[in-house]
Amino acid sequence: MKRLSRILKIVQVFARYRLDTLFLSLSLPWYIKLCFWLMPWRLFISASKPEAVRIRLALEALGPVFVKFGQMLSTRRDLLPDDLAEELKKLQDRVPPFSGHQAQSLIEEALGQPVSELFSEFDVEPMASASVAQVHKATMFTGQEVVVKVIRPGIGKTIRKDMDLLFTLARLVHGVWEEGRRLRPVEVVAEYEQTIFDELDLRKEAANGSQLRRNFENSEILYIPEIFWDYTRSNVLVMERIHGIPVAEVDQLEAQQTNMKVLAERGVEIFFTQVFRDSFFHADMHPGNIFVSRNNPSSPQYIAVDFGIIGSLTPEDQSYLARNFLAFFKRDYRLVAQLHVDSGWVPADTNVDAFETAIRSVCEPIFEKPLKEISFGQVLLGLFQTARRFNMEVQPQLVLLQKTLLNIEGLGRQLYPDLDLWKTAKPFLENWMKERMGPKGVYRSIKQQAPDWLEKLPHMPQLLFDALNQVRDLDNSRLRDIRAYQQAKDELKAKSRRRQSLALLLIAGAVVAASPELQAWLCELPVSSWVLAGLGGVLLLKGK
Repeated sequence: MKRLSRILKIVQVFARYRLDTLFLSLSLPWYIKLCFWLMPWRLFISASKPEAVRIRLALEALGPVFVKFGQMLSTRRDLLPDDLAEELKKLQDRVPPFSGHQAQSLIEEALGQPVSELFSEFDVEPMASASVAQVHKATMFTGQEVVVKVIRPGIGKTIRKDMDLLFTLARLVHGVWEEGRRLRPVEVVAEYEQTIFDELDLRKEAANGSQLRRNFENSEILYIPEIFWDYTRSNVLVMERIHGIPVAEVDQLEAQQTNMKVLAERGVEIFFTQVFRDSFFHADMHPGNIFVSRNNPSSPQYIAVDFGIIGSLTPEDQSYLARNFLAFFKRDYRLVAQLHVDSGWVPADTNVDAFETAIRSVCEPIFEKPLKEISFGQVLLGLFQTARRFNMEVQPQLVLLQKTLLNIEGLGRQLYPDLDLWKTAKPFLENWMKERMGPKGVYRSIKQQAPDWLEKLPHMPQLLFDALNQVRDLDNSRLRDIRAYQQAKDELKAKSRRRQSLALLLIAGAVVAASPELQAWLCELPVSSWVLAGLGGVLLLKGK
């Protein structure tokens, strides 16, 4: 019954925001379009607002799970039109908080103690509320100020039901819309499912925060709050409370005379450090999760929170991506195309010349602009869109990277409009490549692998002996195969000779039967001749 009521709710929202116009504009079978044309609400509900706006409003009306899905879709600019992606970026979690006393009960149940024994102070009124969790202020008995994050009760079941509906809609789109198959809706929903269910386990977020804190320990450019593991469970997370200025509050930052140029450049440095030094980057760096410390405005420090979404790259992806960026700086489009093929991002049989031409047509106009007017994120987006025309498979790790880079770049330009992202990034990438490919990189690689080599060294004689035995066995096996092949070949030849001999005898018999003169001549031959002829026939039939 609940599932039916949810489906009816979706139909109601679908009608209210006239989403039928979206489907009528697609290349669907005529009978499906006819069904949408006959929908009764078309007579009395107008579709005056732009299509992208109506989609955003519909997602908001459907609730938090669909809102978060829209937020995730807004990062998939490789799949969506620009106007829809921009509209979906406006989605916010407008979710009322649940009861603070209920949150207190959940905390006490998870930690096994009353809040009065856990904290010297606990505020039952939430600081903030989102679709998955809400946050409360508290103070430890040591005087340490903390925030307590609590997962909404019953949200797991709600998400599960809505995910089932999303999968049903995705399969429907995949089945009836040819263009929809290219967008791979089922895979997109599956990616979202993994992300949102990961957010339900706060221990994963805590682990991500701890790793980031270690990576930037004693850093002057980024501070990560401390995680209190003794007070953290799957549905409760206790973390150090921070007192910074929200990064989007530019007026407050300027009021305390923050060095905006340094702040913007440090944002870029943080991104490239996380991606290329650590291969562990905060992939949800929108303004709501980023603050600026009030200490030392001339040398500003970022503070990051909410570590539910983390991205990483393999060493191979790191190398190919850095070389792609550097090739762009040098306008070496041939190398960009070849790197995509070498990395496996596009099929091996891709026409590199045609791919190079396509990349040049997208990127060359960009380079005619002043560097400060060039969007690094848009260049990356243009590259992905071009590569998609050459059957580039969507790379999830690169999508997260693109999303984060767009966030960082947009934030940097908001803080300091003259930010030259290319000029800031190029030295970092060049130094990283030198360290990776130069003597330091070789030494570091040897140092990392030396323990494995030492561990395997005592086993080398046995491994070498086993390898030699395998080679010997392989040689013997090949020799047996050659002998068997030669024997089969000889048998085939023998069978062929026997067939030929039998055919000759049959032909000779037919000739004799057809010629009375030849029969009379044969009858005059001595017996010994017949004996010799018989022996010869037997030998021929045996193939000797």
